[in-house]
Amino acid sequence: DCVTSIGENAFRDCSGLTSIVIPNSVTSIGENAFDYCSGLTSIVIPNSVTSIGTQAFDYCISLTSCTIGSGVTSIGNYAFGACTSLSSITIPDSVTSIGEGVFNSCGSLTSCTIGSGVTSIGASVFGYCPSLTSVTIKATTPPTLGEYAFYNANSAIIYVPAQSVNTYKQASGWSSYSSRITAIQ
Repeated sequence: DCVTSIGENAFRDCSGLTSIVIPNSVTSIGENAFDYCSGLTSIVIPNSVTSIGTQAFDYCISLTSCTIGSGVTSIGNYAFGACTSLSSITIPDSVTSIGEGVFNSCGSLTSCTIGSGVTSIGASVFGYCPSLTSVTIKATTPPTLGEYAFYNANSAIIYVPAQSVNTYKQASGWSSYSSRITAIQ
C-alpha cells in the first residue's frame, strides 16, 4: 500500500535524519511530523501534498532548502518556525492560507515569495526575522494579515503587483507597513 500521509510526530526529534524523499502518494504532512529534525538539510514537498501541518518542520535548524509543491493549499501555524538556516523560500500560487508564525524566528531568512492564490496570512508570520530584506506577494487582492506580521523583521520591503500598491497601502493590517509597500519590479 502507498503511504498517503505522514502522521503527527512521525519523525519528531530524529536529529540523525539528514534527508528524506517524500513519495508522490503523500497528500498531507501532519502536525510536528519533522519537528526538531535538527540534521535535516533539504526537503522537497511533492505536488501531491495539499496540506502542511502545524509545526511540521519547526526547529529544523539545518534546513537550508525547501521546495513546496504546487498542490499545497494550506501551511499550518509555525510550520517552518525557527528554521534558522533557511535563507529564502517560495510559496506556490496554490497556497491560499498561510498560518500564524509560519516563518517566525527564521533568523537567516532574507527573502520570501508568496504566490497569487493567498487569501490569508497569519499573525507573526515573519516575526523575529532580523535578516529579512524582501517579501514579494503576487496576490492582487491584499490577503487578510494577522497582527505583528513583521515584528522585529528588519524593515523588509514588501513587493506587490503594481496595480495593487495603493490597495495594499490602505488595507487593514497592511496600512501600518505602507511605507514599505512598493511595486514588484
